[in-house]
Amino acid sequence: MEAILTECVQNSLRHFMYRNAIFMCERLCAEFPSETNSQLLAVCYLQNNQAYSAYHILKGNHMAHSRYLFAQSCFKMDLLNEAEAALCPPNESSAEIPNGAAGHYLLGLIYRCTDRRKSAIYHFNQALSLDPLLWAAYEELCILGAAEEAATVFGDAASLCIQKQHLPHGLGSKSMQASAEDQGLISSRNVGAEDLSPRHLKNIHGNSQRDAAGNYHSAPQPGGTGSQPLNGGPTTLSFYSTPSPMAAASQLSGVAPPPICRNMQINGPNSCATGADSSPRSTVNSTIQAPRRKFVDEGKLRKVSGRLFADSAPRRSIRLATGDSVANTNSNVSTVSGNGTNHSSKYLGGSKIATGSVRPVTGRKGQSWSNENFDEGIKHDGYDDSRNSSTTCSSPSSESRSLDQEGPTSAAGVCLSGSRVAVGASDLLALLRILGEGYRLSCGYRCQDALDVYVKLPQKQYNTGWVLSQVGKAYFEMVDYVEADHAFNLARLASPYSLEGMDVYSTVLYHLKEDMKLSYLAQELISTDRLAPQSWCAMGNCYSLQKDHETALKNFQRAVQLDSRFAYAHTLCGHEYVALEDFENGIKSYQSALRVDTRHYNAWYGLGMVYLRQEKFEFSEHHFRMAFQINPRSSVIMSYLGTALHALKRNKEALEIMEKAIMADKKNPLPLYQKANILVTVENFDGALEVLEELKEYAPRESSVYALMGRIYKRRDMYDKAMLHFGLALDMKPSATDVATIKAAIEKLHVPDEIEDNL
Repeated sequence: MEAILTECVQNSLRHFMYRNAIFMCERLCAEFPSETNSQLLAVCYLQNNQAYSAYHILKGNHMAHSRYLFAQSCFKMDLLNEAEAALCPPNESSAEIPNGAAGHYLLGLIYRCTDRRKSAIYHFNQALSLDPLLWAAYEELCILGAAEEAATVFGDAASLCIQKQHLPHGLGSKSMQASAEDQGLISSRNVGAEDLSPRHLKNIHGNSQRDAAGNYHSAPQPGGTGSQPLNGGPTTLSFYSTPSPMAAASQLSGVAPPPICRNMQINGPNSCATGADSSPRSTVNSTIQAPRRKFVDEGKLRKVSGRLFADSAPRRSIRLATGDSVANTNSNVSTVSGNGTNHSSKYLGGSKIATGSVRPVTGRKGQSWSNENFDEGIKHDGYDDSRNSSTTCSSPSSESRSLDQEGPTSAAGVCLSGSRVAVGASDLLALLRILGEGYRLSCGYRCQDALDVYVKLPQKQYNTGWVLSQVGKAYFEMVDYVEADHAFNLARLASPYSLEGMDVYSTVLYHLKEDMKLSYLAQELISTDRLAPQSWCAMGNCYSLQKDHETALKNFQRAVQLDSRFAYAHTLCGHEYVALEDFENGIKSYQSALRVDTRHYNAWYGLGMVYLRQEKFEFSEHHFRMAFQINPRSSVIMSYLGTALHALKRNKEALEIMEKAIMADKKNPLPLYQKANILVTVENFDGALEVLEELKEYAPRESSVYALMGRIYKRRDMYDKAMLHFGLALDMKPSATDVATIKAAIEKLHVPDEIEDNL
């Protein structure tokens, strides 16, 4: 009876029938009470998003897997101290972290959420040493800014670890020896492979005995239940997501893993050919998880005239921006959204999506994709799988029988299996090296380098929602909103059900002032998953674009309510509070974002802007410098850091940082304008006029540029030119406050004693 009930529960979990699983598992626990069966019941509740039920069932249990499941429950309930105590009992300093790599990963998340960065980095590295395919751990290291190069993490040591995990015990040593001769061939196929340091090799071999017991690939299942897959993979996909209909369908981790011998055929299509593209489709899909990406909405430049006139208020919420005033007057958006270089067709093809083709990406180097689409790739892969399984590759059971029957020839079968595993591991790690290096560079805000890495991917991997979203984020950070829009649009076509990067996409549309597209996107996301914070961030951006800041704030607060660990939602709340002149709550929101993620530099920038407006220049300079340390390539952050230094009378430092900002993005008008302001302060009028003449090319209808030129000519007693430029400034239709200030300057045109006060 116990076996029948257990199989029934497992079958229900496999088919997402969680209510039935819970009911039958309660019968199982009542009839055969044991800690193992309690674990299975806890898994049922966790799969049904009832962490509180699993918490009460597992509390007080001491088996390793029970401790892990209890820690999972505590983490989902935000009981971080209890979760840590479950994984690391305070009275048992020598106790081993349960469930190997998965346990270390969960503990790393706990330490990260409690702002213990060094401990988090240590446990994420431990998780990767135990399971090189735990992509989520590498993702977290990238987010923390502590990831090693992908070629090091996914190198030869990782390949050996994967081979050991995916071969049956007893065959592993033979196949390792047999496949050692193939390492030269494999190494030559590894793109950018590098040797691991002795420290990493030592970690791999030192933990070899724990791998077999702790890792989810070969961990024993208590009582034959389906709970053990929680050890390392699918159930720990995202601790930052809230329950949703879309996400619930993807969590099939309560199901027992397939027999270990089946993993010898992980090479996907053409798994028996050493020269084929044999990375396993299922493994790649499970490793390329959508990250919780942090970003800065870098592009929305506050009306530059506000820096000229002290009493001029910002016209929009405080977001990092460079194209506000220019975008309103320039019909060609791309002229103000670039970063000094043209990326329009280098990676994503033209900015228009080709009709009749799901994948219009045509500009990849040396490749032509005009005759392919996503459906074709899927069809061919499926055909290759069936062909290989039916013609060249034997089933696990028949292979086992042949090894027993053939006797002397069984060694050849072991060698062949070892070669298959080695080649499959090599191909998979080669893919992860490209993805990992691109993501690491992106998290370090080396966006152009990241784009150069991503284009090395096979086209079927490049044209996935996750990769295209990363490409869109990279263009977004480079303030190239047109290309970012194009990339995100392709991501939506590739994965219309995915919410990865959609909060960024909504901010891209916000800066492009695409109110119709933004409204449509917000409605689509809400209909897809109304319990996801990305959906409500998009809705909030939609209202913010319409200047309805109170409604926008409510939507951003809803996103925070759904996921309190979503840092960008806190930052967007801060932007709306600042737009409503509620600086106190704005500061609190930015600080909440930093408690979630100390490297979320938008929040540092937001705090700097608040203190700049409050004329607390020392505080402002500190926070801008913190943002600059995290993202040293942002022209906007450098511009405002220079502004704070100028306010502190540190003009030499301010000019140096402005020069760096201009070099970082030559089409950003803000650093040019601020440089002219600083030159006027030091009475270098000729230099200021030269800079303003250059600025007129990028912002030909910016009233503050002409107003500043008028003040310079007035300062040099050239009243006719001063009056001309003041008149041109009024013709640009500035804000009411700016109009009043310019008219006052005209009235005092012949009163030189008050010039410096107004400047």
